Amino acid sequence: MGKLIFITGGARSGKSTYAEKLAADGGGKVLYIATAVPFDEEMKLRIKKHRQRRPKEWQTVEAYKDLDNAVIENSSDKKIVLLDCITVMITNLMIDKKTDWGNISESELEEIENIINDEVDKLINTVHVENMLFLVVSNELGMGLVPEYPMGRVFRDIAGRVNQKLAKAADEVFVCISSIPVKIK
Repeated sequence: MGKLIFITGGARSGKSTYAEKLAADGGGKVLYIATAVPFDEEMKLRIKKHRQRRPKEWQTVEAYKDLDNAVIENSSDKKIVLLDCITVMITNLMIDKKTDWGNISESELEEIENIINDEVDKLINTVHVENMLFLVVSNELGMGLVPEYPMGRVFRDIAGRVNQKLAKAADEVFVCISSIPVKIK
C-alpha cells in the first residue's frame, strides 16, 4: 500500500517546490506527472521553468487523464510519484467538454464532475495498490473573491470538492504559505 501526501496552497505559495524537495529527498527514482498543456506562450514558459527545476534523472510523463494508467505503465522501477497539479488537470478536463458554461445544464454539470471524480478515484485507488510515495499538488481555492464567470465558479466548486476528497484520502496534508509548508494532517 502506498502513501499519499497532499500538498495545497495558493498561487506561488511554494507548493510545487516543496513537493519537488520531498521527492528529491525520498531516496528513490521519481516519476513526475505533469498535467499542464502548452496551449499558449505563457503556459509554455511556465512548463519550461518547471522542467528546468526538475532533476534530469526524473522521468516525466505529460498527462491529465488516465493518470492511473500513466502511473502503472511508467512506475515499475519508481519509488515516488509526483503529480503536479490537480487543478490544472481539472481545468483541462473541463475544457475537453467544450460546453457553453453560461448556459450549462444540471445534467452536463453532473457529467463533467463525474468524469473528474472518476479520474481522482482511479488515482486514489492506484495509491492503495502501488507501494510508492505519491505526492499530489493542488491549488487551494475559495479563500478569495467569487469568480465573475460561470466556468470559474464551476471550476472553483469542483476543485474544492476534489481537494476535500484528496485530503481525506491522504496520509499527510500540507498547506504552503509564502513557501512555508504547514502540516495540517
